[in-house]
Amino acid sequence: MRDDPRLPTSPRFWRSPLRGTWFTAVLGLVLLGGISVLFVTGLVSYAAYNPDLSPVNDTTPDKGVLGFYLFDWPAGPSWLYRLSQGVHVTLGVVLVPVLLAKLWSVVPRLFTLPPARSVAHALERVSLLLLVGGVLFQFVTGLLNVQLEYVFPGSFYPLHFYGAWVFIAAFVVHAALRAPMAVRAVRERRRDEAELTAPRPAPPTVSRRGALWLVGGGSLLLFVTTVGQSLGGPLRRTALLAPHGGADPGGGPNGFQINKTARYAGITEADTHPDAWRLVVTGPAGTVRLSRAELLRMPQHSSSLPIACVEGWSTADQWWRGVRLRDLAALAGYAGDPPDVLVESLQRHGAFRRAALRANQVSDPRSLLALYVNGEELSPDHGYPARIIVPAAPGVHNTKWVGRLTFGDL
Repeated sequence: MRDDPRLPTSPRFWRSPLRGTWFTAVLGLVLLGGISVLFVTGLVSYAAYNPDLSPVNDTTPDKGVLGFYLFDWPAGPSWLYRLSQGVHVTLGVVLVPVLLAKLWSVVPRLFTLPPARSVAHALERVSLLLLVGGVLFQFVTGLLNVQLEYVFPGSFYPLHFYGAWVFIAAFVVHAALRAPMAVRAVRERRRDEAELTAPRPAPPTVSRRGALWLVGGGSLLLFVTTVGQSLGGPLRRTALLAPHGGADPGGGPNGFQINKTARYAGITEADTHPDAWRLVVTGPAGTVRLSRAELLRMPQHSSSLPIACVEGWSTADQWWRGVRLRDLAALAGYAGDPPDVLVESLQRHGAFRRAALRANQVSDPRSLLALYVNGEELSPDHGYPARIIVPAAPGVHNTKWVGRLTFGDL
């Protein structure tokens, strides 16, 4: 069966003249750098989502030692999350052609017999299976999340988080074994390994350099049709592959991207009517209930801030106006440095109805309970009557339709 050319276990089954050590090594070194950046920016994104505020913001319970690196997410610069998550998502999309080409170039190895020639070879094969399965899982779930298609079982956050650690363990083992050989193959143009090259190659239709140019062109095309969602402004129209890549919704001051509508969240006009809605603020001084009119009589401040989401899209800077969170903390009984705050929304459906902000986020003078955007009242879809806006925070932590603020150490 091993020598039957009709079966993939036979080297004669694979006839492409493109496969070879140099071709595979070039793709592998590109992925080595790219996936390393993806892993670091993914950890950064997780830190931004979960500033160690279990169980409020903790989307991956029982993470144990895997949460060793968590830290209080900074509130500046204001574009920090837009940059880190924009790099993560855009790079992940751009690497898809490289990944597919790399997997295609080494697929004969998956069928070689015997499965293991030694203990070291067996470990390499196991790491290879974990590597291929892990990278496909991470890229597929990541791309589905970018497109807001949650067809996989369970929550995206723990699946992607634990999947990343399984994959990166296999990736480190594989890189340690193969990276030195890949570097030598590129530098010395070493002769191809027999298990990668076809013993009876078909006539070539393109050179290996031409194939690399084709892969690079595919990545460049994906970059051009994706990066605009992170940059915002006129370039958003170039983000053809992004769910938020078209024209801004509506027009006027509230005419910028919306991830979650009032209808989706179950917010009705009765919930937000001035006669019914009150902001409940709780702290050592007790509980205070404030109408929107009373909030407007408090000192008003402005901040120019973007909204950036885990899917990689972000708005341009919008001009927000409202009450500083630290002033509301003072009203709740914290005259000095403000503490953490638990923010609760009126929304009835969907995730992130509650979010916690750290003290450093609350104390930042740009952090607002926003009542206006770009000189106009918030629209229902943008969180009327009041929403949170915090510099450098993930979009879901800029809670809309705020109903309650509870200040205290979390």
